[in-house]
Amino acid sequence: MALTSSFSLALPSLHQQFPSKYSTFRPIIVSLSEKPTMEATKLPTRTIPGDYGLPGIGPWKDRLDYFYNQGKNEFFESRVVKYKSTVFRTNMPPGPFIASNPNVIVLLDGKSFPVLFDVSKVEKKDVFTGTYMPSTELTGGYRVLSYLDPSEPNHEKLKNLMFFLLSSRRDHVIPKFHETYTELFETLDKEMAEKGTAGFNSGSDQAAFNFLARSLFGANPVETKLGADGPTLIGKWVLFQLHPVLTLGLPKFLDDLILHTFRLPPFLVKKDYQRLYDFFYTSSANLFVEAEKLGISKEEACHNFLFATCFNSFGGMKIFFPNMMKSIAKAGVYLHTRLANEIRSEVKAAGGKITMSAMEKMPLMKSVVYEALRVDPPVASQYGRAKQDLKIESHDAVFEVKKGEMLFGYQPFATKDPKIFDRPEEFVADRFVGEEGEKLLKYVLWSNGPETESPTVGNKQCAGKDFVVMVSRLFVTELFLRYNTFNVDVGTSALGSSITITSLKKA
Repeated sequence: MALTSSFSLALPSLHQQFPSKYSTFRPIIVSLSEKPTMEATKLPTRTIPGDYGLPGIGPWKDRLDYFYNQGKNEFFESRVVKYKSTVFRTNMPPGPFIASNPNVIVLLDGKSFPVLFDVSKVEKKDVFTGTYMPSTELTGGYRVLSYLDPSEPNHEKLKNLMFFLLSSRRDHVIPKFHETYTELFETLDKEMAEKGTAGFNSGSDQAAFNFLARSLFGANPVETKLGADGPTLIGKWVLFQLHPVLTLGLPKFLDDLILHTFRLPPFLVKKDYQRLYDFFYTSSANLFVEAEKLGISKEEACHNFLFATCFNSFGGMKIFFPNMMKSIAKAGVYLHTRLANEIRSEVKAAGGKITMSAMEKMPLMKSVVYEALRVDPPVASQYGRAKQDLKIESHDAVFEVKKGEMLFGYQPFATKDPKIFDRPEEFVADRFVGEEGEKLLKYVLWSNGPETESPTVGNKQCAGKDFVVMVSRLFVTELFLRYNTFNVDVGTSALGSSITITSLKKA
């Protein structure tokens, strides 16, 4: 999941993974080569503006601006204004002494950004986390799937293994989601009754991990030695991989020194990682048979299962579900009423059960999920290194990129491009409803590819793209089958929004 080589979440299309008896979905395929009418005129060639500053000093100054002096959005916005361009040069964290070369070319519009998905033009080797790569000691000594370029032989084997995992367990997804999230909602109801408010994130994290373990591996963590510790162990392990691009809100000097200057030693989380590994190894016996058919050892398969589940899928749900709650809550009771009516009507027509087919008949619910993915993509950053000299187009100019240069896209800008979307900064719940709305899906890019395309062994689109969309739809569906409306208070966390539910009205 969404951490989808982007931090994307680790399924081919819904139609491939969940065959026709489970879905009536038909993807809308639109080529990225299609050009809106605004692009008909020939664009001027322009030198890429911006610079990297003095060695050491420039990257350090940009890092301080990015994390502390300006913050992410202002960091990019100010440079767009300064250079009068959505394509420019700068340094991306962490810089020295973790990343040897922090120099990037930034792509911030919906037209230039998709070059990052074209693996004939960009290399995706070891760029999953950006200008640095975490130690393989954190993944059992293996370069896992997220760090592989499609040209590497192991990429096809491992991505096929992920496709097998998801397709072989498809019948368990809906019932296990219902089971697990009913437990979450019951916990929230109890906390609301006792305290008048309820924290969402902690319970949501536990539900996400339990659901993934139950649905994909047939194991209930609380009945094993792992107990309820999964989310906490994952949090520590992920911190050791992502600390160079995170801030924890410590005093600026201390925060920068601890997180962004040197790598945290992997041995400090070795025991935590081993507990997770043991759980997945014990729970993956049937999957190892398929792994060995593909020429993958049990050990390498297990490290990849762990990474895809805990970093990609759990990480994506951890970030995205609170963000989706924030957006839906803010939209208010009118949207809530429309969602509840649509969802309950279609579930009733399906005999009282949530099915793939029933959810496909909920256009507003589907649009809400896509709009949440557009506004708050679970993976903000994508990287790729130019395989050859390239010409990249923004809406305003053509830019020449040299072979070997690192390209970086900050997705929240690309998916809020005002030349593509009306009211781009707003959460418009029905934006993707109807024929005209569906045409915009090619600009929803959270999965390291357009929503209208599907992951294959030959690209880096998130293997679990449609799995993530489906579980997000399930969440909204389950929520409004149970509740009429809700309100929340929103705070911040290292990886997104912190949600406190302040009111929750049952159906």
